[in-house]
Amino acid sequence: MIVKTRYPSHPDDVKHYDTQKLREHFLIENIFIPDEANFIYSHFDRIMTGGVMPVTRCVELTGCKELACETFLENREMGVINIGGSGRIVVDGTEYTLLPFDGLYVGRGAKEICMYGDDPKNPPKYYINSCPAHCTCPNVKVDIAKAAKKPLGSQEFSNVRVINQYFHPDVMQSCQLSMGITALEPGSTWNTMPAHTHERRMEVYFYFNIPQDQVVFHMMGEGQETRHIVVNNEQAVISPSWSIHAGAGTSNYSFIWGMCGENKTFSDMDVIPTTSLR
Repeated sequence: MIVKTRYPSHPDDVKHYDTQKLREHFLIENIFIPDEANFIYSHFDRIMTGGVMPVTRCVELTGCKELACETFLENREMGVINIGGSGRIVVDGTEYTLLPFDGLYVGRGAKEICMYGDDPKNPPKYYINSCPAHCTCPNVKVDIAKAAKKPLGSQEFSNVRVINQYFHPDVMQSCQLSMGITALEPGSTWNTMPAHTHERRMEVYFYFNIPQDQVVFHMMGEGQETRHIVVNNEQAVISPSWSIHAGAGTSNYSFIWGMCGENKTFSDMDVIPTTSLR
């Protein structure tokens, strides 16, 4: 298992970052590696963000030095959403089949976790967020049909989209983790406008279904000190609680949002009027 650590950044320092330094601290460029579990361990709310793409063998999640635990979920919970081909995840002897856009929540204390693919030519891509948990919640499989649907936006403002809430209080119980997929309709490019922050939780955006030769401009930073990061397909951006997180693509796209912190209330945010952004 590959684990790399990212440390927190103060907003006063981030004001002085150039493009390369912004990307080094906040962009996760390579998530899926064949037959590997690949993670970034961020000190923003101790979230782990990564991917597993089993091609020729089972890929096991294990303890590591960064977690100081014998097992991966000894003190954590985990959400998985599959954006690739079909596969199976075995948790302590129970097998869950994950088709494209199926999700699996695994609660604190699970010991043996092994991830399989069904077709080496079309392997699953298990995108994962994991965060500390102080209680154990039941394992739950959530497919896109079971996700709570929140249609938003308009053609007038180029932001027609559907928020699919997978691991969310309206669907199932977790300790502090929330995850879901937002999908933009053709002709729409903007997500999450007006921009906002939420001091009580951080967030990671994982962008996918970006067409070849297209990109997303992810907006971050304080509302009066905005910055942007150019994001390619299947890359993620770490968003501290003090930072806005919005984006505009050169075409439509989808993204998985994952949040952890003190509050799971989806509407708990501090909105910044668009005309106040700088």
